[in-house]
Amino acid sequence: MTDPATASITYAGYLALDELLAAQHPLSDQHDEMLFVVIHQTKELWLKQILHEVALAQGLIRAGDLVPAYKSLARVSRIQAVMTQSWDILATMTPADYLRFRDVLGTSSGFQSDQFRRFEAMLGLKDASFLKFHDDRPEARAALQAAIDAPSLYDDALAQLAAAGLPVPQEVLNRDVSAPYEASPGVEAAWLEVYRDTERWWPFYQLAEKLVDLDDALLTWRHKHVVTVERIIGRKMGTGGTDGVGYLTSTLQRRCFPELWSLRTKL
Repeated sequence: MTDPATASITYAGYLALDELLAAQHPLSDQHDEMLFVVIHQTKELWLKQILHEVALAQGLIRAGDLVPAYKSLARVSRIQAVMTQSWDILATMTPADYLRFRDVLGTSSGFQSDQFRRFEAMLGLKDASFLKFHDDRPEARAALQAAIDAPSLYDDALAQLAAAGLPVPQEVLNRDVSAPYEASPGVEAAWLEVYRDTERWWPFYQLAEKLVDLDDALLTWRHKHVVTVERIIGRKMGTGGTDGVGYLTSTLQRRCFPELWSLRTKL
């Protein structure tokens, strides 16, 4: 039997399409600005889903339910792949196309995305310097601050490693979680035990590989971002006052889960 409360719901109504499709407001009359807006709005929608999935995964891992968390982590990796492919669409916009409307962007920049910074913080890349970009949006600033202050996905994984009896150093378990994570030889040693006896530690081994998938996908996204920006604006300064390609290139050195990369040399 159809529920009377939902019987009249239409596709457009359920998805709030009128509101969604009315949310694009180009500031110039240039054709390509619509693409620029849609690409970035779509990115923010995917980031909303990513934060939703990472939050679920963290809750499951904190409860010791590692295997159910794999699904959400795998989904995030797939979303990251779609976001990376979107740079190819943006790259159909030539430098001349972009320069026709770049001036209307003012100081706005993807560098200021609070959802992207929350995602980074949830993965362990904590940086309170980005809070200042959201003083005009108290709820967004509070959400980013909360992500910085809370244990990261990696902190939760390391806590479960320790609970299972693996030798995670106490100074890592008791660290200030609002500070950027620093690689630890002791943590690397704990993960090495997992990788050297995968049958015994299979749930942790699979969790580790899901985490590497996230880091890999984030690095791939960053690299494609660098290439796309250089293709469109070369080495010009970014609209948000950053060094443009220079700043983006520096982010390629970041690793959310450093020991899961370094241990491979020692296997």
